[in-house]
Amino acid sequence: MKRILCIILALGLLAGTVSFAYAEEDEIQFTDEELKEMEEEEQQAENYIEADVQGEVYHEKTREDFDMNSPALYRAKIRSDFNGMIYSEKWKTEKDITSKMKLLDARGKKVDILYVGLIWFIVRRDNVIGYVRRQQIAKSDIEAVDPVNTPPFNVQKHTYIAKTATTCHVRKSMTPSKGDGDDGNNWVILNPGTELSIWKFYNGWAMVNYWREYGYIDPNELTDLIPVSPTDEELFPDSPIAAYTSYYKMTKDQTNQNRIHNIKTGCKYISQVLQPGERLDANKAMGPYNGGKGYKQAGVLTAGTSKLGYGGGTCQVSSTLYNAIIQLPDIEINHRRPHGGNGASYLPIHCDAAVGNPELNLIFTNCYDFPIRVLGTSSDDGALLMRIYRYHGEDTENTEE
Repeated sequence: MKRILCIILALGLLAGTVSFAYAEEDEIQFTDEELKEMEEEEQQAENYIEADVQGEVYHEKTREDFDMNSPALYRAKIRSDFNGMIYSEKWKTEKDITSKMKLLDARGKKVDILYVGLIWFIVRRDNVIGYVRRQQIAKSDIEAVDPVNTPPFNVQKHTYIAKTATTCHVRKSMTPSKGDGDDGNNWVILNPGTELSIWKFYNGWAMVNYWREYGYIDPNELTDLIPVSPTDEELFPDSPIAAYTSYYKMTKDQTNQNRIHNIKTGCKYISQVLQPGERLDANKAMGPYNGGKGYKQAGVLTAGTSKLGYGGGTCQVSSTLYNAIIQLPDIEINHRRPHGGNGASYLPIHCDAAVGNPELNLIFTNCYDFPIRVLGTSSDDGALLMRIYRYHGEDTENTEE
């Protein structure tokens, strides 16, 4: 059911990277030039380096917003095999670090997590409050201080789904675009009819997650806005109970075009209904990753080496689904493994779920007393939307264009 944007807004807010996939024996090595380009893209994402953003942006909390009496959200241990420094300021590259920024070496020690940002935690230990990068703490070492009232770590509840009404600019800042072209201040430009989810509205803009950044969309470029239920009870028959969107690059090289094709193919296979107590195994749903299943060759990692293999891109499907299902308390995660290193750069660290072999897989169980419907959509437009619905027996939408 379509809803006019202004009516929904009046309701208020409700409370091309490399992927792992199984590579067949006929793998083809990337050229040295392609490997170098991929490595540079990964390093760029890991180092949080982008072009300077011009204009107003959403500001995460700073350490000055907290004191020794601020309640902790989580407790965790900083990794002993990694840089354990707590810093007074955020930094982009190690060359930006000065001795004055180093507050405390907390390697292997417990800290209170006061705030979770896209790149940084704000932590507290020994009367020191400062910043540590997300990769400095293993997800398995993070525990909620109040599990009943604190959302599980990494859960970000998106509040709306929508379609793009026209050419849609995912902006780097809250600065209006001029025309349909690229003025250099866009993360990506989406085609009309692209389906996506919105984290929240802020200062008149629709905020989304773009890789490890925030993106901003002019609401006038959106239509068919539908609220996502803040609970497991749907608000309307067409309201999902969870949704999440990730984004991918739209470069025209053949390997990336194949990756986009594989994302769309993976969405088709993983979209299904789960009855109460039923389990979804992502590898069984999307695999085997071969040409006979409809996959093309795209970037995969095998034993630390970048190669061409069938199914490259399906990890983004499983990772986006993972971020949708963790919003639902009665979905049990039976098996999930991240990518190595800093994870998949199209999502914040600790938010990915790799697939491709028995060890790299996403498996979860519907523990609700009602069936749920998993729906993934991507139409070669730069966005991958995952939605979870309460299922009432209606026909499942075909995601294949």
